[in-house]
Amino acid sequence: MIDLRLVQKTPELLAKALADRHSSQDVAVFHQLDETRRRLLGEVEALKSQRNAASTEVARLKRAGESAEHMMEELGKLSARIKELDVATEDAKLAVESWLMQTPNIPDVSVPVGRDETENPEVVRWGKGRDFDFSVREHWEIGSALGGFDFERASRLTGSRFVVMLGWAARLERALVNFFLNAHMEEGYQEIAPPYMVNRATMTGTGQLPKFEEDLFKLEGWDYFLIPTAEVPLTNMHAGEVLDEQDLPRGYCAATPCFRSEAGAYGKDTKGLIRQHQFIKVEMVRFAHPDDSFTQLENMRRHAESLLERLELPYRTIVLCTGDMGFSSAKTYDVEVWLPGQNTYREISSCSNCTDFQARRANIRFRSGSAKPAFLHTLNGSGLPTGRTMAAVLENYQQKDGSVRIPKVLVPYMGGQEVIEP
Repeated sequence: MIDLRLVQKTPELLAKALADRHSSQDVAVFHQLDETRRRLLGEVEALKSQRNAASTEVARLKRAGESAEHMMEELGKLSARIKELDVATEDAKLAVESWLMQTPNIPDVSVPVGRDETENPEVVRWGKGRDFDFSVREHWEIGSALGGFDFERASRLTGSRFVVMLGWAARLERALVNFFLNAHMEEGYQEIAPPYMVNRATMTGTGQLPKFEEDLFKLEGWDYFLIPTAEVPLTNMHAGEVLDEQDLPRGYCAATPCFRSEAGAYGKDTKGLIRQHQFIKVEMVRFAHPDDSFTQLENMRRHAESLLERLELPYRTIVLCTGDMGFSSAKTYDVEVWLPGQNTYREISSCSNCTDFQARRANIRFRSGSAKPAFLHTLNGSGLPTGRTMAAVLENYQQKDGSVRIPKVLVPYMGGQEVIEP
C-alpha cells in the first residue's frame, strides 16, 4: 500500500506513476473521498467538543440546584448526530483505505516508461542455443514419448492444466528442488516449510487481495486460500513485527506447490508445463533496509540467473517497463530461458523489489537503535519453478535418438543417471 501522506502532499507524483502504469486508478477520486473523510471527521470532532461543553454545563447546573432539562435534550440530539457521523466517518475512512488498497506501487525512477511487454529492454543475455541437426520437439512431446508425462490421466483425475509425472520425471523434479534449495542456502537464505493455505489477511499483506481474488483458489466454507506462490507466507512471516536493523538483510527460501486459476489465460499455453493450475516453485524472499534494497534486488537477480548458468541453459534478462509491471512491484527483472522447441525465450523467474508497499500492508518494520520503527523493504523472486525448468532441460538437452541428456550439475541428484533413454 502506498503512503497516504504521499498522495495527500504530492498527488502529481502519484498521478504520473499511475499514468505511466496505464492504471485506471484516478487521483481525483481519492481527493473526493479524502475530502469527505476530512469534512466528516471535522464535523464530528466539533460536535463532540460541543457535547463535552454541554455535559460540563449540565453538571454545573445540577450542582447549583438548577434545572438542566433543556440542556439534557440538547445533549440527546448531539449524541444522536454524533452516532450518525461516527458511522459515516468510518465508512469514509474505509472508502479511502479501499482506494489505497486498489492502487499499485509507484515505479522506481530507474524503471523504463513503456506501454506493454513489447517495450521491455533487455539487460543481459547469456549462452547460445544449440545448433540441432534434427527437427527439435517441444517438451510435452519429449516428456510424453519418454513415459514421464501423462496429461490424459491428470485430466481424468482433475481436469485440464494438470500433469502426472512418472519415474524419471518425478525424480527430475525432486532433483531440481533439491538443487535449487541447496544453492540458495549456500547464498545465505534460510529454508522454510510454510503452510500451503493462508488466511485473508495474509493474502492482503502481499497484495493478492482484494484486487486479484479471481486468480486465487479459495476453500469452500473457510476463509482460507491456496497459495499462488510461497512469496505470500514467506513475506508475511514477519507481519506485525519490528525487526532489528542488524538482522537486515534477511532471506528465506521455500519449495512449495503453487495454485493459480490462470483467470484471463484462456487458450494460452494449454499444452505442456508452462501454465498449469498446480506447479512446484522454489521462491526467494528478502527483507532489506530501504537504503540497500535495490542492491539486494541485483543480488537476487543473480541468484536466479546463476541457477540457469549452472544448468547451462541459455537465458536473457529484461527489466519490465511501467506498463508491464506487477501490482506490488517498484522494479522487476524477468529472467527468460531459451526454449528451442518453441524457438523463443519464456519467463522462468521474476525478481521484484516491492519497496515498502507490502510492508505497509502487513505492518513489517525495523528499528535502528532508539529511532522510531520504520517500514522495511520486501523483495521476492522465483528461484526457480520446476516445471518450466524441466521444459527447458528437455528441449535444450534433447538428442537425435529421442533421449535427453541430464545437465551435469543434476547428475548427482539423479543417482548418477546421465541420460533419459527412450
